[in-house]
This record gives sequence, structure tokens and C-alpha cells, in this order.
Amino acid sequence: MKIGNDIYYVGVNDHQVDLFEGQYVVPNGMSYNSYVIMDEKIAVMDTVDANFKDEWLENVSKVLDGAKPDYLVVQHMEPDHAANIENFMKAYPDTTVVANTKTFTMMGNFFRNLNLDGKKLVVANGDSLTLGKHVLTFVFAPMVHWPEVMVTYDSTDKVLFSADGFGKFGALDVEEDWDCEARRYYIGIVGKYGAQVQKLLKAAATLDIQTICPLHGPILTENLGHYLEKYDIWSSYKVESEGVVIAYASVYGNTKKAVELLAQKLEEKGCPKVTVFDLARDDMAEAVEEAFRYGKLVLATITYNGDIFPFMRTYIENLTERSYQNRTIGLIENGSWAPAAARIMQGMFEKSKNITWLENNVKIMSSLSEANEAEIEAMAEELCK
Repeated sequence: MKIGNDIYYVGVNDHQVDLFEGQYVVPNGMSYNSYVIMDEKIAVMDTVDANFKDEWLENVSKVLDGAKPDYLVVQHMEPDHAANIENFMKAYPDTTVVANTKTFTMMGNFFRNLNLDGKKLVVANGDSLTLGKHVLTFVFAPMVHWPEVMVTYDSTDKVLFSADGFGKFGALDVEEDWDCEARRYYIGIVGKYGAQVQKLLKAAATLDIQTICPLHGPILTENLGHYLEKYDIWSSYKVESEGVVIAYASVYGNTKKAVELLAQKLEEKGCPKVTVFDLARDDMAEAVEEAFRYGKLVLATITYNGDIFPFMRTYIENLTERSYQNRTIGLIENGSWAPAAARIMQGMFEKSKNITWLENNVKIMSSLSEANEAEIEAMAEELCK
């Protein structure tokens, strides 16, 4: 696939993977993207996952058509992108590897026997590399989402090679909505580093970008303002859409009944969007993603071993470690003799910024009472204001 005048896509689709990074369900697979810039000097942008060595090298070879690459640019050392550096250097031993100091340190740790003496070009933030017509400028993006990450801007074709930025779950041979899987990808993998993404967005705003080439997901060429706006919302922890997420853990069904009643009341009152997650059964990453998407969250769980149910604890930890903030939270707790879930859940957010707590919460003793039904009515009323 050709991008612009001299840039070619040489990535691969992975439909073998079931869990990306060992935890994210990817029913439509993943893409590992790599690019070749054909010019007086030829640059290959990143490699791909180890399982696709032969397919990737064949893709590169077809584009090169007998030519030899001059540079291998390494933007990110995570193995889904960098696993084939050594294999590439065996195939093209005269290539110069372009990377920053932190990247070369990591490279030595991943490839203990790789000898790059005389084959390194160490770049600093803002440095440029001229290929002929194409001039590449390297912009460091530390902690988006590893410390060595850099992105590359081609001022000739106005292309931003964005590393993991603007990536999404899903292989390129499957049609699906970008927003949903890009949001789940961003919140899950990059979500902790909003401040660093904001810094990168400010740097990107100074560039004339017409195409974004990420390391996962589709090449973005139209309506770039939409994607930039989404990244600004996500990285600044703003509310993207009005709605309520209800996340619950229930053992014998009584807490679940409270959640179902609340969802019913919210819908009756015309709440714009209500999403319910059973944390023991539904995709945890999607439940986390939706909590960042919408402005209001209700957490409902039993008291368990003097604590909260394990799935709820995991869920809250997933939120707080990704800097969950600027949201409204309501609590439903259930306990047969010593309910403590509300206190524990609230305490887990003590370091979270700008959390507004509902005045109307629900305390269930074993099963729903008439008083609980009135509390749920009041909670729904407050959530719909």
C-alpha cells in the first residue's frame, strides 16, 4: 500500500493473538505497522512482532525491489514493534539504526548479541535526517507510553509517524469504528500518561500534519481534527459524553437487582446513556474505557471478607492508576451484617482529583427493602440532574 509519493506500508495483520499485552481482548486481531520511505536514502520505520518476521521481511523486500535500505528508524522498543531489529540487520547488515540514547540502551537489553558498532545514528530531540526530498524530524515523546518513545515528522509529505499514538485495537482487514477501539486502546495502555500526551499534542500543533501513520491501526488521512480532538479529551480527562456507567459485583443477585432497578429508573427519567457492567463477566477493559468516556459512575458491590469483592477492587485500581478524575461517583453497598463497601470504595479514590460524590447513596442489608427502593429513586433523580 502506497502512502503519499514515496511512502509504503509494509506492516502485518495478526489474527492469532487473543490477548494483546496479555490482558486486552482483541476479537478483531491487531495490526503491527511498519513503513518504508523510498528516496535517495531509504528509511524503514520500525519493525513488527516476532511471529511475523518472514511476512514482514518479504513485504519490505517487495518494496525495496533489490535496493538496500540505508536506515532503520526505531521509535519504540516494545517487542510488538521492535522484535525484528536483529533479524533485519542480518538481512541488511549495512543499514544504520537511527534511535535515541534510551532506545539504544533498551536495544542492548533486548538483543544481547547484537553488534551495532559503526551502525548507530544517535539522535536528540528536534534533530533532523535528510533522505533526499524527505526530511525527517524526531520529536521525543517520553512516557507515551515508554520512556524512550519518539515520533517522526516528514515535512515533505507532511506525515507524522506517531508511534503508539493514535493507535487502536483491530487488524486492518476488519472494518470497525475507530473511536471505540482507539478509546479502549488509549485508556488501557496510555491512559496514565495524560500530561505527557498533552505535551506531545502541543508539539504536534506546531506541525502541518496531513497524514498520521501509527504503529497500530489504520493510517489516518481525513478529518484529522476529529482524532486530535479525541486525544485532547482523553488525555485531559474531560467528559467525552453525558451518561452513567453502573459497574457492579454481585454473588447471589441482590446487588444486581438494585443495579437493574437503578438502570430502569435512569432510563425512565430520560438519562441520555446508561451502560451496565457485571465486573465478573464483562470485559474489564471496556468497563474502564466507558468510565472515562462518561461523566457519572455508580459502583455497586457486596462487602466481602471485610473488604470489597475482588473484581470491584481490581476495577477501581484500574481507574485510579489511570488517573481517573473530573467525575461524579455514587455508591451502592450490600452487607448482611457489617457493610463496609461504601467506605472502602470511597477511600480508594482519596488521591483522585475533582471527584464529586453523590449525596444519595444506597445501603442494602442482604436484600432490597422499601427504604432501598426510595434511596435508588433519589439516586436516579440526582444522577439525572
